[in-house]
Amino acid sequence: MFGDGEVKLRSLTDAAGLFRRKERDRIEDAMEAFGTSFPQMFIAVYTGSLGETGNLRQFGFWLLNRGVFEDVDVTKPNEGGVLIVIDPDSKAAGISFGYLLDPFFEERDTFECLSRAHSHWLEGRYCDGLLKVLNHVRTLLRKRSRQVRRDPERYERKVATPVAVEDLVKKIRGGNIHPMYEPLRPESEGVEF
Repeated sequence: MFGDGEVKLRSLTDAAGLFRRKERDRIEDAMEAFGTSFPQMFIAVYTGSLGETGNLRQFGFWLLNRGVFEDVDVTKPNEGGVLIVIDPDSKAAGISFGYLLDPFFEERDTFECLSRAHSHWLEGRYCDGLLKVLNHVRTLLRKRSRQVRRDPERYERKVATPVAVEDLVKKIRGGNIHPMYEPLRPESEGVEF
């Protein structure tokens, strides 16, 4: 539906033009702090209109699979990614998580994260809302980290570990895309605002 090729973009892609320069700086600082707190992961944000045919949940899933995030270190594969998609035209937002986060996030967690931004986004304060989401994702991951230490069996992977794709990520980000690339299957959740 959205294409079968890889899409090069930055981890903060504001195609909808929602953020001013100072807001972009604040968001990028929060994203960098996330990467410092969780060095094996990255967070990305995409804003844009999906049009009438676009399905936010499918688009987030597709973009996390096909996204080649140019400013993300190759040691951080998309399986460790968190993607937030905001479509201001349809007044909808969603979060997609890579495979590595499967054991740690449930549907209610993603709803909780997005609901933190709801009132801000209704008022058109996209930066403030997004910062609330980013902060809550960090808070949830810290909480899960403590819970895993207490009860590791509860958070064991329910599916097979994804194949290591560091070499593939290097090829993709370097422009050498393997024709047999298989997409990831991250969890994805969306809400309207």
